[in-house]
Amino acid sequence: MKLIVGLGNAGKNYVGTKHNVGFEVIDLVAKAIGANVNKIKHKAMVGDGFIGGEKVILLKPQTFMNLSGESVKEAATFYKISIEDIVIIYDDISLPVGSTRIREKGSAGGHNGMKNIIAHLGTDNFIRIRVGIGAKPNGWDLADYVLSRFEKGDEPLILSGYERAAKAVEIIVKDGIQAAMNQTNMSAKADAKK
Repeated sequence: MKLIVGLGNAGKNYVGTKHNVGFEVIDLVAKAIGANVNKIKHKAMVGDGFIGGEKVILLKPQTFMNLSGESVKEAATFYKISIEDIVIIYDDISLPVGSTRIREKGSAGGHNGMKNIIAHLGTDNFIRIRVGIGAKPNGWDLADYVLSRFEKGDEPLILSGYERAAKAVEIIVKDGIQAAMNQTNMSAKADAKK
């Protein structure tokens, strides 16, 4: 069993914002496997289904972003899911819009949701799928930037990033992280040229 977590902020005000890319990817995964992420438990919206015969729990924490670890820890404990079977999907300002990067472990990279998850799990040895939202423009406050919406011109890039990240979840579950890294670690522009 795998726990697939998409990070975001709950509430209509945050729909479509850069900080909510994890929620968007979870919605795509849910659609692909016919799951409904509509139960409220573990301080999250939860759904489940199967990918390649393996059960997956889909989680959208409903805490504020910087408290995401509370939900992840509670769900992992409840379902008895080991650290290596947790996958976290989140936004990354250090990657160009729509690019995806998969890693087996690593630091929070300044992301408050990830900092809180690492603190609650007591390790950074879990899989993460980062979706690029682009660098903060000069003069912008970081909080304002991550809570803003994508420019019209960036929409095709970010949509391609969502799809690639959702595909990465499927590959990780079916074939492992190495296969997913080989197939989906790329920029949105490189993807568009294929």
